[in-house]
Amino acid sequence: MTNAEMNFKALLKKMNHYEQALSLMAWDSRTGAPKKSINQRAEAMSTLSSEHFALSISDEMKQAITHLKEDDTLSHVMKRAVEEAEKMYNEHTKIPAEDFKAFVLLQSKAEAAWEEAKERSDFEFFKPYLEELVAFKKRFIGYIGFEDHPYHTLLDDFEPGVFTETLDSVFSELKKHLIPLVKQVTEAETKPETSFLFEHFPKEAQKNLSEAILKTMGYDFDKGRLNETVHPFAIGINPDDVRVTTKYDEHDFRVALLGTIHEGGHALYEQNIDSDLINYSLAKGTSMGIHESQSLFWEKFVGQSYPFWKTNYPVLKEYASGQFDNIDLDTFYYALNEAKPSLIRIEADELTYCLHIILRYELEKELFEEKVNVAELPRRWNEKVEEYLGIQPENDGEGVLQDVHWSSGSFGYFPSYALGLIYAAQLKEAILKDLPNFDELIETNQLHVIQDWLRSHVHQYGKVKKPKDIIHDITGGGIDPQPLIRYLTDKYTKLYNL
Repeated sequence: MTNAEMNFKALLKKMNHYEQALSLMAWDSRTGAPKKSINQRAEAMSTLSSEHFALSISDEMKQAITHLKEDDTLSHVMKRAVEEAEKMYNEHTKIPAEDFKAFVLLQSKAEAAWEEAKERSDFEFFKPYLEELVAFKKRFIGYIGFEDHPYHTLLDDFEPGVFTETLDSVFSELKKHLIPLVKQVTEAETKPETSFLFEHFPKEAQKNLSEAILKTMGYDFDKGRLNETVHPFAIGINPDDVRVTTKYDEHDFRVALLGTIHEGGHALYEQNIDSDLINYSLAKGTSMGIHESQSLFWEKFVGQSYPFWKTNYPVLKEYASGQFDNIDLDTFYYALNEAKPSLIRIEADELTYCLHIILRYELEKELFEEKVNVAELPRRWNEKVEEYLGIQPENDGEGVLQDVHWSSGSFGYFPSYALGLIYAAQLKEAILKDLPNFDELIETNQLHVIQDWLRSHVHQYGKVKKPKDIIHDITGGGIDPQPLIRYLTDKYTKLYNL
C-alpha cells in the first residue's frame, strides 16, 4: 500500500471513530437518556459532527482524493472508498460549515420536540421545527444542485441511482394492484378470529421471547444487545457492535415480536459485513432499500411464514401466559397474517404496507415541488389515508406525527421501505432457485443456510457493491414489482378465499 493510500485510510479511520461515537450517543438518546440531557447532548453531537464534517472537506482529504483518483492500480475496495469520499467531499464543500452545524443542532432538538408532540397529538407544537428542517433541506438542495427534480438530491442520500421516474412507475403499478386487492380483502366474507392475539402478554416474557427468536435467526448477542424504545430501530456502530431495539405492547405481542424480527434483519446485515471494510468507511449498508430488504425479508418471508410457525409455535406458547393453549396452528397463522387497513405504519400488515410508504413519498415530493406546505400536511395526510386505505386518523399522533424520520430531516428515506419489500420479494424468488427446499429449511430452523446465502450475496459487501449491482447480480435485472405483486396476490387470495 502506498503512502497516499495509508494516509487516506488513516483519515477515514479517524472519521469512522467520530461516526461510532455519534452512533453510540444517538442510541443512548433513544433508549433512556435523561430528558434534561437533551441540550448538552445536542451541543456535543453538533461539535462531533462538525469535526467529522471538517475532516471530510479538509485539504488532506482533497489531496488524497485528487491523487488516488488518478491511480489505476488501486484495489476495487479502495476505488469505492475514494468514490464515496469524493461524493461526500463534493456535497459538503457546497454546504457552509455554520449551516451544517446549525442543522445538526436542530435535528437533536426537533426529535425531542417530535416525541412530545406525538405524545400530545399536537402537530402545531412540532410544526415550527418541521418548517425549519424543510427550509434547511431546500437550502442544501440549492447548494448541492439537482438534475430534473429537487427531490432527486434527497433520494440519492438513501437510494443512489433511483429517481422519481422509477418510483412513480413502480408505485403506480403497486397501487393499481394493491388498492383493489385491499378492498377485496376488506370486503371478504372469510375473516380470521384474532381476539386471542390481544390478551395480556407480560413485557418480561415478551423480552425473553424476542431474545430467543433473535438467537434462532442467528443474531450474535456477543456483538449486540436488545433494548426498549419508543420507535424501534437497529443501529450499527461497527460490525462487532450492532444493537437492536423494540417496543413492547402487553396487549399486542406482535408489535414487539415482528418488530424485533424486522430490526434483527437489519442487524444481521450489519453484523455480517466484512470487518476489513471498517477502515475504508464501507462497513455499512449499501443503501436503505437494500437494508430494508433484509429486515422485511426476515419479518415477512420468514417470520410470518407458515413453516416458521410450524416449528416455533410451541416456543411462543412456552413464553405466553396460556393465551394460545387452545388455538391451533392454522388459526394462529391466519390471525397473524390478518390484512386490514390500519393507521400505524410500523404495525401495518404486508398487504397494506406499501400504501403507507407511497402516501409519505407523494407528500414529500409535493413538499419539495412546493405544491404543499408544512401547515397543510395533516390535511393532505388524512386525505391520502382515506383514498388508499379507506380509513381516517382520529388525531395527528396516529396520523402525520407517527414517524420519527421527518424530525431528523430524513426526507427521501421513506421510498426505501417500499423498495425494500420489492427487493425482498425479488430475493425470495432468487433464493428459491438456489435453495428449492427454502420452506423445509425454515421449518427445521436451519435458518443459518438462508443466512449464509444472504451473507454471500448481500451482506459481506457492505458499500463495496452498489444497490443496483447487488440486485442485478442476483436477479439479472433491475427493480421489478411483479414478484411482490405475485406473492401478495397468491397469499391473500388463498388466505381470504377470494
